Amino acid sequence: MGAQLRSGCYLGRRTGLFLALLLAALLLALLVLGILLGRCSRAPSEPSREPGPATATPPASDASHAPPARPPGPWDRPRLPPHVAPLHYQLRLWPHLAPGLPHPPRSHSGQVNISARCLRDTDVVLLHGEGLAYHEVSVWEDSGGGGEAPVPVEERWEEPARQYLVLQLRRNLSAGAHCTLRLAFTGKVHGGTPLHGLFLNTYRDQGQNRTLIASQLEPLDARRVYPCFDEPALKATFNISIVHHPSYVALSNMPAIDVSEYKDVNGSTLSSLVNETTTSINWTVTTFATTPKMSTYITAFVVCQYDHVTTTERGNEIRIWASKDSIQKGLADHALNITGPIFSFMEDLFNISYPLSKTDLIALPDMDAGAMENWGLMTFQETSLLYNPKEKDKRSKTRVTQIVSHEIGHQWFGNLVTMEWWNDLWLNEGFATYLEYLGAHHIDSSVSLDEVFSNSVLFPMLQLDTDLEGQSLSVTRKMDKATPIINLFNLVTYLKGASIIRMLSSFVTETLFIKALHSFLNAFSFSNAIQDDLWNHIQKVIDEQNDTHLPAKVKVIMDTWTCQVGYPVLTVNFSTGNISQDRYWSKKDQNSTNNTWIIPISWIRNGTVQPLLWLDKSSKIFPEMKISDAERDWIILNVNVTGYYRINYGQTHFRKLAKVLENDPKVIPVVNKLQLMSDAYSMQWSGYLEYGTALYFTKYLEKEDEIALWNTVLSYLDTHTWDYIRDDYELYPVLKKYFLPRILPIFHHHASLLRGDFEMEPAIYITTNNLEKIFETVCWFGNHDCLNLISEIFTRRMNHPNNEGPICFSTFMCCYGVRMGSDKEWDFLWERQKQNVTEFDEEYHILSSLPCTKEPWLLQRFLQSIINESTIEFFYVRHGIGKVAKNEVGHRIAWKFITDNWEYLYNRSKFGVLRDFMASVNTDVEVQMIQGFLNNTLEPEQSIQATEIVLEAKSAREKKRESLTKMIKWLKKNMDG
Repeated sequence: MGAQLRSGCYLGRRTGLFLALLLAALLLALLVLGILLGRCSRAPSEPSREPGPATATPPASDASHAPPARPPGPWDRPRLPPHVAPLHYQLRLWPHLAPGLPHPPRSHSGQVNISARCLRDTDVVLLHGEGLAYHEVSVWEDSGGGGEAPVPVEERWEEPARQYLVLQLRRNLSAGAHCTLRLAFTGKVHGGTPLHGLFLNTYRDQGQNRTLIASQLEPLDARRVYPCFDEPALKATFNISIVHHPSYVALSNMPAIDVSEYKDVNGSTLSSLVNETTTSINWTVTTFATTPKMSTYITAFVVCQYDHVTTTERGNEIRIWASKDSIQKGLADHALNITGPIFSFMEDLFNISYPLSKTDLIALPDMDAGAMENWGLMTFQETSLLYNPKEKDKRSKTRVTQIVSHEIGHQWFGNLVTMEWWNDLWLNEGFATYLEYLGAHHIDSSVSLDEVFSNSVLFPMLQLDTDLEGQSLSVTRKMDKATPIINLFNLVTYLKGASIIRMLSSFVTETLFIKALHSFLNAFSFSNAIQDDLWNHIQKVIDEQNDTHLPAKVKVIMDTWTCQVGYPVLTVNFSTGNISQDRYWSKKDQNSTNNTWIIPISWIRNGTVQPLLWLDKSSKIFPEMKISDAERDWIILNVNVTGYYRINYGQTHFRKLAKVLENDPKVIPVVNKLQLMSDAYSMQWSGYLEYGTALYFTKYLEKEDEIALWNTVLSYLDTHTWDYIRDDYELYPVLKKYFLPRILPIFHHHASLLRGDFEMEPAIYITTNNLEKIFETVCWFGNHDCLNLISEIFTRRMNHPNNEGPICFSTFMCCYGVRMGSDKEWDFLWERQKQNVTEFDEEYHILSSLPCTKEPWLLQRFLQSIINESTIEFFYVRHGIGKVAKNEVGHRIAWKFITDNWEYLYNRSKFGVLRDFMASVNTDVEVQMIQGFLNNTLEPEQSIQATEIVLEAKSAREKKRESLTKMIKWLKKNMDG
């Protein structure tokens, strides 16, 4: 699912944007997949029996009368006992949703017959249930000859800590016997966060308020919807039917095979569980075809009043579901156009056909994960599936493509073959993340796959994977409880998993890797696997050929990457040819370990690719890597950055490589230039390299025309902190003299393209090509050409407000448009925001741009308006105050506004507004003024906390200024050298 991070799961756009503003917390509520085990068959006693009221039910004690203490038993263990295995579920759900109800439904009812096989003699049956009320429970055993006999239930009770329903039987079930568990139940429909189990969404469509019900069951929430064996390896087949109002459509994993009026059979238990408000409604029941064997967590249910668009790809019906307004506007068309081709790409890649005959993708107004890969019914946040072609926003389009590709990848890695237990979750999410980029590249190959993957996955993961308390990919510690399982949906599982898979594909070769994946998927289809199963299939392919040779067995190599925390840094001495390895830390000498990895080393010497080498010990001499001191003799390790490690070339060789780029910036591949930047800056910060080593890579930038390189450098230089020295008459001129001549060539190149092509939409060109940071930096230096160009672009957008798509594509462009303009530009954006015609992104850009004006009265108007406007969320109030405070004209205005409205702002955010304001405080005098106000306003205990915030901000400011001063002194010293 998508991630509390990205599904697998993804973060929604709103959540992702909030996290980005807070600097990069990632991820989303991620969902996990389960695995299947055993052949599912129905009990021979009921070949076609519908779930119905249990008859001849032996009495069972109520769970509420369970004794306070029980002897030790299987109910004390975190995993279900291996006594009973499910074969088939016959499940009927009845969400109590209908139009015109006084309140949205908060409950659902259902019946389930679970056909199972008894694996061992047992007189106790355990299954999962959480938040369910049980109204009828009975156990039946196949008595032979097509008949069945009741097995009396002595006692039923619940074990809340393990979320078990325990059925204590009066006699044993025999090993090898088939049995059926019949349960009638009611459960909750969740209306607020977390949105798990069955949950409600409310939304506007065609001018009306509407409600839908959907499900999110990964990892442990199927048990909230129906009683089940809720572990990934306990796979079974499912016959699902959903009772719903006839004006709604019901969706589940498989195609509907019957839609008919629901008829109550002799006052069935199911009908008796429906509340009185809905008893007069003539209900409809939709029945779905039988599923393949699958895990409980990918069962899915939706009841909605949506519309859809449809297509067919290789016999697979594909439907994109969304609100009727969204369908009419064509927002589902992009997803419809790419889903079939990505399915075909994956089928051809693995040479294994997709096993279902239909696939639904549905856009939900809200869900905790960004997306979920349920077999046959994938769910997405609207922003993860819908794309407005009128906005021409390539980044949003690419994001939708990637998320759809991620979920389609799960159809093989997660649904068809599932990890046996959650400790190998990376087999699901790592592969889905890897395939996400392959599938998206199949749709749009205009950008290098290596470059996109490295920038989006590998470099961010290397930066994060340095903590002392890290997590290995394959979790070897015990993690059976619910909380640790949830915690596995993190960046290590997604991004590191994908990075290790890419490295493996590279050193075994892509051809052999794909051949091994076909073998692995074919062997474990509709079943479960552990990581050793994957290693065995890759080893088998390696052993069958003679071209690729490895220094050890695949398992031995890969266990060093999946069972250890962190990653290595290679230290290279080219005068001796020695390469050593150690674990990389965010601070050098933070700790010492004896960890070693078996490391593939691809390398380039003087522009020519060399044969692959292996470092399989802590240190090793490679004679072929001895080089001279000559400037023309150089080596780059980790070609295309397929290896998951950093390289410390040392000061001398880093400077040599910087000189190579000064002479010819094209001689080193783009992705390896990105790697040099990443390694040099990271190791400089961490103390592996002396200060200034990374800055040598800025000297050649005047010749650099790769946008990705410039964005990377500007990010590492932390340009948003440059405001701290904007008014420093010694530091600012040096910064401007060094960087402006280096960045102007790439700016002028793209500015001339914009001015030379009047058919091109400049705002779209800048955002689509990721030029905002470059243009913003040039404008920050006060370059008139840049300021005039952005002003022209903004004026052009303002004078054509009826053009389809947003007016405000980016904060940067609108900010400078407002700053360079008058009250006319300001009023235009304010009125557009008030019209409530903007999407979330544009609303954010507008409310971030209005504080950029130089007019004090407009800043005062802005602050007063956002605090009085009921439709503006408080997030924007805080954000707006912080933006006004950063405006040199508005800084004092913001502080006066805070002091005048202190009580209201404090009650809403405690010290949140204070924290935001302190980010723009630059002098000790101002710190003393703020401290005086707080001491006079707050109670002593509150004053202590506020003082800590002020002092923390002061310390952070001093550190940033100190770092900038250090950098600028280096720039001054090396201005022309």
